[in-house]
Amino acid sequence: MESYLTPGFADRIFERSKLPPTPKTNVPGTLTPHGFLPELFDSFLAQRHEPEWLIALRREAWATFHELPLPDVSLEEWRRTDIRALKLDKFGLPDSQENGATPPPALLAEGVKLSGRTVAVDSRQLVTDLDREVAIRGVLFGSLDALVLDYPELLQPYLFTEAVDFRADKFAALHAACWSGGALLYVPKGVVVENPLHILSGLTAGGVDYGHTLIVLEEGAEATVLQETASADEDALGLHCGAIEIFVGPRAKLRYVNLQNWGKGAWHFAHQKGIVQRDGELQWTIGALGSRLAKVNQHVSLVGPGGSAQVNGVMFTEGRQHLSYHTLQRHHAPRCKSDLLYKGALQDHSRLVWRGMIKVDPHAQKTDGYQRDDNLLLSEDARADSIPGLEIEADDVKCSHGATAGRVDDEQVFYARCRGLTRNEAVRTIVAGFFQQVFDRIAIESVRHALGEAIGRRIREYN
Repeated sequence: MESYLTPGFADRIFERSKLPPTPKTNVPGTLTPHGFLPELFDSFLAQRHEPEWLIALRREAWATFHELPLPDVSLEEWRRTDIRALKLDKFGLPDSQENGATPPPALLAEGVKLSGRTVAVDSRQLVTDLDREVAIRGVLFGSLDALVLDYPELLQPYLFTEAVDFRADKFAALHAACWSGGALLYVPKGVVVENPLHILSGLTAGGVDYGHTLIVLEEGAEATVLQETASADEDALGLHCGAIEIFVGPRAKLRYVNLQNWGKGAWHFAHQKGIVQRDGELQWTIGALGSRLAKVNQHVSLVGPGGSAQVNGVMFTEGRQHLSYHTLQRHHAPRCKSDLLYKGALQDHSRLVWRGMIKVDPHAQKTDGYQRDDNLLLSEDARADSIPGLEIEADDVKCSHGATAGRVDDEQVFYARCRGLTRNEAVRTIVAGFFQQVFDRIAIESVRHALGEAIGRRIREYN
């Protein structure tokens, strides 16, 4: 395989970054009510020209998808999330045809100097840009669909191996079989990417998104990734069935922000996992504002001594939204630290479910693990379920958890109104203060501002 630093490599990557993906990476098929037929899947594979190992993986996942039933409330993990209203046969494989769709606006990247960006709509890559100065140092960033063809040996050890298991449920299997429009970031040993990289995924009305994000930082590498999703039509039906795989090498540092901002008609299913090696650092911030229903598994595994993971979550729900996030902080190695802070605000008839677990293996001595989930109820009809948990098999650890739920304090509203604020302005101020603890953890000012503004716009007149 060609070395990433051989003469001409950076030129080819830089030139490719200015062009849309080649036709061979597009996914054929028709978005029909019966889109999961074997002949459509065979056509999908025939057009992608992928290596044999990836084709075999997709076929195995496709078989698993058809074998597994849709999860239901009889399963403990799904007991609080009812998806009987989902009609999966209304969706299908992505459509490869150009539909003239305009990408949704990007919130996180506004005013930010970027090292690169990718844009996909309905699982079809539209734009990829990468600074030449970054490419010349061996960094790969852009369409995963295209780069897996050029560097199959490099990516084979990561795709669906240690992070995401496509056998986890029907949605994980569907994603592994049909992923497309994905994004890759690979940072070689010792390389520091100073400016953030931005990934944007969009949905049109009735569209599907099977995007797969793969981030690999080798030893001593550093990078910041801003990733966000959005729908062109706020109320239109849509399906996201995705996955995120993150590999943080020894002494590497990744700052990763992921804003889920689908429209209120979208179904959102995802498996997400970060693996941190010796003395590696992962700061993972999520914003969950969109979708009709979301069921997300977010896991971090500390597999090398001295590794650390900070997980931050900001959630806001309205209408009849139902967001369910299950988190796992897994300590495999000694002297590791994990710190999770989720905060959610709910209005109308919406519901938030958080189920968190810190698991410490027998050899993971000197573990420092913490998790906390706080919820602010802005309506009598909103509901928050917080289920923290600890499973500790080592005897020299420091682990704790906490969860709270409460309503806006009328005294706080009163004192704010005494200072000239309207009731709604007072509530907005209180909500902003509630999220401030998470915002203080975010180093990028534009991200703090974008999340705060997005939440503020959603708060309606409070009674």
